Amino acid sequence: MIGLMRGYVGVVDAVNLRIGRLAMYGIFVLMGILLWSSISKTFFLPSLWTLEMAQFVMVAYYILGGPYSIQMGSNVRMDLLYGDWSTRRKAWFDLVTVLLLIFYLFVLLFGAISSTAYSLGYWGTEPVSYLAGVLFGTEEVGRLERSPTAWRPYLWPIKVVMIVGMFLMILQCVAEFFKDVLRLKGEDI
Repeated sequence: MIGLMRGYVGVVDAVNLRIGRLAMYGIFVLMGILLWSSISKTFFLPSLWTLEMAQFVMVAYYILGGPYSIQMGSNVRMDLLYGDWSTRRKAWFDLVTVLLLIFYLFVLLFGAISSTAYSLGYWGTEPVSYLAGVLFGTEEVGRLERSPTAWRPYLWPIKVVMIVGMFLMILQCVAEFFKDVLRLKGEDI
């Protein structure tokens, strides 16, 4: 069992490390978009797509960088008491709080799935089975949701990024849970 936990942690940490490192470069994409927005508004006709594309890039940067942040322990913590605790006590506390975080992320994942299904033209009550049907070719895509702005981009791509990001965060939280279990067993991680 310990070997399986170590293997899972190794694979998930490796995947989220690579995706997180790639997502870090999203800040440069965001800067480029905002720079172009400033230049086009000053010297040319203003671009309609820049503000919304900057929002999409920021969402991808934040959501895909979240698992990496959890992995590196760089997420925000209230350190009033936690910093003075022993490693064992921290592991117990983290074990409980990561379960609450996993529950919260499952709620967010279901919301992201429902929102994505809606953006693909599904108005029913079974968004998970609909998206599975779309993936396997048994369901058809309906009228695609578009943004109400002047640019009117399709919204499903960024919503798919949200699903992927939430899923990766859940995987990373389970890896953190396993790390805490291993710490409590006295294993070196």
